[in-house]
Amino acid sequence: MGFPADRPATWFVTGTSRGLGLEVVKQLLARGDNVAATTRSTERLLAALGEGVDTTRLLPLAVDLRDEAAVGQAVARTVERFGGLDVVVNNAGYGFLAAVEETTDRDVRAMLDVQVVGVWNVLRAALPVLREQRGGHVVNVSSVLGLTAVPGWGLYCAGKFALEGLSEALAAEVADFGVGVTIVEPGYFRTDFLTRDSLALPAATTDAYPAIREMTANHLQLQGSQLGDPVRGAERIIANVVEGGGPLRQLLGSDSHAYATAKVDALRANLDAAAATSPATDFPAA
Repeated sequence: MGFPADRPATWFVTGTSRGLGLEVVKQLLARGDNVAATTRSTERLLAALGEGVDTTRLLPLAVDLRDEAAVGQAVARTVERFGGLDVVVNNAGYGFLAAVEETTDRDVRAMLDVQVVGVWNVLRAALPVLREQRGGHVVNVSSVLGLTAVPGWGLYCAGKFALEGLSEALAAEVADFGVGVTIVEPGYFRTDFLTRDSLALPAATTDAYPAIREMTANHLQLQGSQLGDPVRGAERIIANVVEGGGPLRQLLGSDSHAYATAKVDALRANLDAAAATSPATDFPAA
């Protein structure tokens, strides 16, 4: 079953009160599609949408993605309201900038609860619906930092690397049911991702990592001058689902492509360097 052409599609989108998630919701509503939009605050979502947006086909849902039962109820309400489910967009997340040493146990659990456990909760609730109808699409919004890691972003990268692995396995598992999977890997987009309201910072730092303190200051100053246009980003995410047949990974932004290319080149160099020594741990040939 491909993307529906004879009726409005139904989308379940997480993390919708700001950034790319908000822009995706706006564009889906403008298309005339049905949108179940999860957020921690439906009031903030509706305020961000503004009065000029037709919300007739919107189902705003206040959901804690860490709560498996609440997520299940949200998906059930979506199916009940709109009569089905076509696309799931796992977009919720936030940034965290600190040295690994400065990251507390609470920081780690909070990040992974949103970026990994929350996604898993959504998938467990939505996949039976998509599988039974033998069609649908899952979009997991990762980051180019799900492909490559840089100092200061260790915790964020850990969550996104996990999401990448989950998504790769999922794509192979559900392909026979006609369910597509896309991993979206944005670079820096001109959203509020790098503002103090969105970017989490460590409660305590050490003097051992001056480069990361400088990076933090530079990133906060970068706000408003990022390369990525969230309107165009949302357009490409939606178009990729509607058109179908795209690759597993959707890179958004020239910066994302440059970072990913550098990682591939470095990995290839590493593999070439290890080619002669890696067989040394094999059992000897009989």
